Parts: sequence; structure tokens; C-alpha cells
Amino acid sequence: MKVVLQNLTKKFPNRNKKAGGEVVAVDDFSFEIPDGKLVGLLGPSGCGKSTTLFMICGLQKPTSGKIFFGEDDVTDLPPENRGVGVVFQNYALYPHLTVKQNITFPLENLKGADKLTKQEMSDKAYEAARLVQIEELMDRKPNELSGGQQQRVAIARAMVKMPKVLLLDEPLSNLDARLRLQTREEIRRIQRETGITTVFVTHDQEEAMSISDVIVVMKDGEVQQIGKPQDVYDDPVNLFVAKFLGTPPINLFDGTVRDQTLYIGEDAVLPAPGVADQEVDVGIRPEGFLLGDDGALCCALTGVEVMGRDISVVSTHEHAQSKTIRSIINAENKVDADAQKVRFSLKPNKVLLFEKQTGKRLCLQ
Repeated sequence: MKVVLQNLTKKFPNRNKKAGGEVVAVDDFSFEIPDGKLVGLLGPSGCGKSTTLFMICGLQKPTSGKIFFGEDDVTDLPPENRGVGVVFQNYALYPHLTVKQNITFPLENLKGADKLTKQEMSDKAYEAARLVQIEELMDRKPNELSGGQQQRVAIARAMVKMPKVLLLDEPLSNLDARLRLQTREEIRRIQRETGITTVFVTHDQEEAMSISDVIVVMKDGEVQQIGKPQDVYDDPVNLFVAKFLGTPPINLFDGTVRDQTLYIGEDAVLPAPGVADQEVDVGIRPEGFLLGDDGALCCALTGVEVMGRDISVVSTHEHAQSKTIRSIINAENKVDADAQKVRFSLKPNKVLLFEKQTGKRLCLQ
């Protein structure tokens, strides 16, 4: 099911009555979610991603704009008539019901021609349970399950009616690191097997990038960038997107472009063709450093962390915007941990320039 958001805006009354006015949670959001794709809504807390999700499912009504499922305008349609499945952050399972009863609960509300017999509901419950691999837990209560198992029950309950659209609101935030990894792989597997159009809301950029076909990066209710995860990572439109995506985060320096050459301090580190003379913010991805005695960028070495296949070189620079610079290099490189200085050459495609005042990306010719 294709989902189209058309100039979607949501405003709330300002809680500060003295200030008056309204708070804009989502501002003129337009986007088409392709049929059968998994889209990640990504951004910091308060950016409007959950509000967007709640408008799609009908729990909140837009101040203005339209929502279409396929060719149907569902903007004013009640949630129960939209054919959506929703998984919340806190699972929201009924503690007094068994796993099977929790999963079948949405089916019990069907009426008329859609009404099912007990056997049909049981069959659908076991089918949904098999999809998330919890069929052996059907007689347990939620308090007898682990966090990961409870999350699977919530997903099965959302999937049992085979919704047109599946909406996931930070479904992994209550799980530990290992379970998060396992569960997000399960979500991706289920989405691919069923082909259901899915919207996945998260503040964790690693989660969004690992399982999404397309990510939407939001800030203060506005869409910053939309694209395939790797494309957005490699080619961010502004400094916010560049800083938000990436683990470890991008390293930032104060730089200057003079005569189409990029300088960090007095070091001429790269050509900058097509960029006018100006002060710039320089972003260097951690994997953008090449260790070498003839490197143009000289940093003060503070530590070396061995991570198996990679080495993390921790250093400082007087023109860096953070206390430490983290460079990820291949473990085959030998780094003298007792050295005072370390030199790097830079990979041009991993160096990003931004306007000082606006944060807008400056593209090299």
C-alpha cells in the first residue's frame, strides 16, 4: 500500500500561556512512501517523527494537509478503519491475558462480514506467532516473557490482521544491545516476507540505516533530507545531517578555503575546486583518514584502541571542534602508541565542507 503525505502540518497550543501562539510539531511534510518498502523516520527527540506516525495511523489529526493510502484520502478516517497495525515503544500488552489472547484481541472486534469464528482467530494467531517465532509461548502471560519476547508478541498482534501499513514507534528502545540487534533483523525479515509497507520511527541512526530502504531525517518538525541510507550518509545536504549520521560521529574542524585549497590551521590538506575563499566547517568521517608519515594533517596522539579488524586512533588538534578526533584505520597499520604526533592524509570523498553561517553543504567541483 502506497502512503502519500501531502503538506502535512501539526500544531499544538503553546503550554507557556504567557508566550501564547502555537508550537509546530510537523511543518509542511510531503513524502510518498512506496508500496512494500520500509521507511525510517529518523531524528532527535522532539523532531516530530512520532507525531507524523500518529497522524498516519489516525491517533492525531493534522492541522492541515492530507494523507492518502493508495488513492484513498484517509485524513479524516478513524484509526480502526484505516487498516494499520501499530507497535508502541512500551509494548502495551494486556497483563491478564495470555500471549494467544493478546494476539487475537484485535480479531475479536471484527464485525459483520469480517467476523471470524474462534477457530479462524486461533489459526490466524498461530500464523502470526510463527511469523515472529513465538508459537511455543502462546499460553504464557506477558510477565513470564523477556523484553524481546514481549516485543515479538506486540509485533504479532499488529500483524495478525495483515494490515495495509505497519507503524513501529521506537520499538527497540527498551531492549538491551544484543536484543536490539536481533529484533531489528527480525523486523526486516518479517517486512520482506510480508511485503507490508512499514514506517519505523527511531532516534537511533544505526537502527534506521541498517534496515530501512529509505530514511527521512527530521529536525524541529522539518524534513532535512530523504534518501537511501548510504546516499544520505555519503552526501548529506547540511551539517545537521552529517553530524546526526555515523558511529563514531563525524570529526569537525574549523577550516579555511584559500585559492581553492582547504586549510586546517596552516596545513593545506586538500584541493577545494570551485569553492570561494571563506571560513568553513570541515567534516571528516572517521574512515576518511589514511595513516602516513607524509600526511598533510598533523595531530597530537592521545591513544590507540584496538577493535579487532580495525584500530581507533584517538588524537587532538587545536582547530578541532571537539576534544578528541577519532580515526578508524585498518588493523594492519602499525601505530606507535608512545609517539607524540600522528600524520594523516585524507580521502577526498570522506571530507565534507559546510558554510559557517548556514550549515549548508559546499560541493566541490
